[in-house]
Amino acid sequence: MVSPELGRACTWGGHAHGAGCVRERREGQDAALSWKMASWARLVSRWRCLLRTTRAAEGPRGVSGHSSTAQGCRGFAPLALLPSRNDVLPWRLQAYRHACVEGCSPPGSAKDGSFSSPEGNLPSPVKQEQAKAETLPYLNAKIPYEDWDDIPPSSALEEISEEEAVQIIAEPLLPLQSSTLRDYVDHSETLAKLVHLGVDLSQVEKRQKAGQLLLTLDFEKDIRKILLFLKDVGVEDNQLGPFLTKNPYILAEDLEALETRVAYLKSKKFGKAEIAQMVSRAPYLLLFSVERLDNRLGFFKNELGLSVKKTKDLVIRLPRLLTGKLEPVKENLQVCQIELGFQRNEIQEIVFKIPKILTASKKRLKQTFDYLHNIMGIPHHMLTRFPQVFNSKLLRIKERHMFLTFLGRAQYDPAQPSYISLDQLVSLPDEVFCTEIAKASIQDFEKFLKTL
Repeated sequence: MVSPELGRACTWGGHAHGAGCVRERREGQDAALSWKMASWARLVSRWRCLLRTTRAAEGPRGVSGHSSTAQGCRGFAPLALLPSRNDVLPWRLQAYRHACVEGCSPPGSAKDGSFSSPEGNLPSPVKQEQAKAETLPYLNAKIPYEDWDDIPPSSALEEISEEEAVQIIAEPLLPLQSSTLRDYVDHSETLAKLVHLGVDLSQVEKRQKAGQLLLTLDFEKDIRKILLFLKDVGVEDNQLGPFLTKNPYILAEDLEALETRVAYLKSKKFGKAEIAQMVSRAPYLLLFSVERLDNRLGFFKNELGLSVKKTKDLVIRLPRLLTGKLEPVKENLQVCQIELGFQRNEIQEIVFKIPKILTASKKRLKQTFDYLHNIMGIPHHMLTRFPQVFNSKLLRIKERHMFLTFLGRAQYDPAQPSYISLDQLVSLPDEVFCTEIAKASIQDFEKFLKTL
């Protein structure tokens, strides 16, 4: 097609330019024909791609989300397809056709009407396939490709049938606040695993902010590494639950800091088995920094005048000396020295034999000493040799001493015959005490106790 301006230019040029105008007119017709053929080729390619996509959607298993057909057609705006694996929307297909016609029409075609819709110029096979695509029915289904139009989400106000409403199972809401961890166990994987491990949550929740701590921890991220560390230290598997019950705060400690504290104990010549024993019997031990541990060891060494080896043995047998308060220890040392009258070297010997005397009740300590020393007449040096008597119940000491006094066998002087040591007085079972020490029957001892 030749524009009117080109025709007027050739007419004004006269016959002299006739040959040139004919040549230009032919070149213009050739260019228009080439443009038409290119447009037809593009349209045919688009429709073939569209039809292949539609046929793939009609397959038994639907269209794969990443099929080669879809990838090849992604540049052609697949508006004709529905969110269904079998069908297309006629009105979207029609919109696509109009868009193609408007985008592919040559310049000036709308003016002179010489160029009709490209669909009329398509080959007949393409027209037949196009007609098939336009007559496909509409069905609801999921969108096969992520870049297609999404199905609008269901509204919260959408009405449902009574049958559907009955099938809805609503999970119970978690309480915003609770005084017990029991309300959260079924909803927390961390708490469930801790219970399976043997942790007593009823005891944990009694500790300040311990329940809140457990709810903020992740088992795999925060707790597993601490459990592995405790196993490496030497805590037995069946002791992990009781250990965390007593000290859940260790789960929030930095792993590197815990390893540093264990390394400090090793540097003080504590063996692996000794460290495991200390950590198991004093769960709060590893919460103390290296500086505090060093100060505690120095305190007992200096206050008691013990050697390094004896100080180490002392805390191994009673590791809670390193984690407890120092005020009761200081007070008991003063009671032993000032009120009970023991010498410094005697206190060292008593403490080394029974470390619990440092944390015993001051009242009980004074009452036991008063009965042993003032009633039974046991001197200080004898109490120093057998300090285990301070760990016994005062009632037990009274009952046996009174029974021996009743039988005339209350002799605690090693220089006298029928000597009875303090160890034999308090440590033997009733049957053995009666037959071997009191030289009486258990029935006689029970009858005597009824007279008290």
